[in-house]
Amino acid sequence: MLNNQAGEEKRASLHGHWSSKMTFILAVTGSAVGLGNIWKFPYVAGQNGGGAFVLVYLICVVVIGMPVMMSEILIGRRGRRNPVAAMELLSKEEGSSRHWRWVGVIGVFAGILILSYYSVIAGWTLGYAVKSASGVFVGASAEAVSAEYQNFVSDWRITGFCHTLFMALTIFFVARGVERGLEQAVRFMVPALLILMLALLGYSINSGYFAQGLSFMFSVPESCMALAPECPLTWDSVLAALGQAFFTLSIGMGCIMAYGAYLPDETSITSTSSAVVIADTGIAILAGLTIFPLVFANGLDPADGPGLVFQTLPLAFGQMAGGIFFSTIFFILLSFAAWTSAIALIEPAVAWVVERFSKTRAQASLLIGILIWFIGFGSVLSFNALANMEFLAGTIFDNVNYLTDKIMLPLAGLLIILFAGWVMSRNSTADELGSTGRLYNFWRLLARFIAPIGILFVLANAIT
Repeated sequence: MLNNQAGEEKRASLHGHWSSKMTFILAVTGSAVGLGNIWKFPYVAGQNGGGAFVLVYLICVVVIGMPVMMSEILIGRRGRRNPVAAMELLSKEEGSSRHWRWVGVIGVFAGILILSYYSVIAGWTLGYAVKSASGVFVGASAEAVSAEYQNFVSDWRITGFCHTLFMALTIFFVARGVERGLEQAVRFMVPALLILMLALLGYSINSGYFAQGLSFMFSVPESCMALAPECPLTWDSVLAALGQAFFTLSIGMGCIMAYGAYLPDETSITSTSSAVVIADTGIAILAGLTIFPLVFANGLDPADGPGLVFQTLPLAFGQMAGGIFFSTIFFILLSFAAWTSAIALIEPAVAWVVERFSKTRAQASLLIGILIWFIGFGSVLSFNALANMEFLAGTIFDNVNYLTDKIMLPLAGLLIILFAGWVMSRNSTADELGSTGRLYNFWRLLARFIAPIGILFVLANAIT
């Protein structure tokens, strides 16, 4: 649990701190692992060339994602406040402009927007848990499963109800507090989801198409190696890889900074960040290795988009012994994983309202939760009633996804790492990272030069 041992802290968190390093790793991994890995990663990889995209994604995770995550954690722990207050407090301490607080504002707002559509997709997992329990997928063909998906998302009343139910449960968990909500949940849900994913991987290996799925994920086309025009990897793909790295690691949206505020001083930021990155990336790769062989085995298109997981996995479950049980448990656990992410996404905004306006957690959770629920109905209707209303990047869902994934998260990540690398003094960052040796110097090199240049380069291509 989060213990209120303020005397052990250089600056006490208003919300206490994590009980152990492992709890923090599970909490941050829980915030990252969920729909971003199992729902989003496979279809984004499928839409952007498979192996070439995965390679760029892994580079983005190591070279950009890892230093940004470390920067978020150290800012959060040093500030011991919500992202907005932490940025304002530290900028004052470092003798810089208080306008840096807007970085926290961007992160908090990004979390709200992401959760608005994340809750819609997470609501689908609740609906599919019910469908699975009813046995609707048993022995179903690929065409029947696809038709079931289309019928489901085209009914805004059903998907709207699922979205409402998911947000109500999220508000309930957050209102209870991080101690009784998130920490207890992640200890069970993250390991359980991993075990079930491994079981599904075993089924996928025996599908007869595992080699094809493996090749799709890890083979880089010769055209990309030669930088030929016919390479499926475009600058949009590179931008998608960076956005996916930010999305799956939960960076740039205030979550990691808020969680870092609860991290004890004696816990190594470097080792915990490494553990989270390895766990999160491993589960994303595991999801791809599980899903793509099943996609090819059933004649589906790996670039099918947001509905890929909701068509591929039910099809696989429907053909296996005990499919009703495993399918129901899987979608329930996926809902749980989505809740850990949802709680992390809403936490920065709730913490800000609690600290800024002296509201109780219950009041702040209800206030922010209703706002997110309302915005989310735009995404609910994007798959049915407003599916033909397209502007800029597409539907309302497409636009919110594009704005957060490709602009807000990279922008927030860029500003966070610039603040940590250039505004905060060497003494301040070394004090939090607990080292002045080679590892610290390598982080500083990435934070001051390589990561910002990489993010700037990709952002420039996004807005031109």
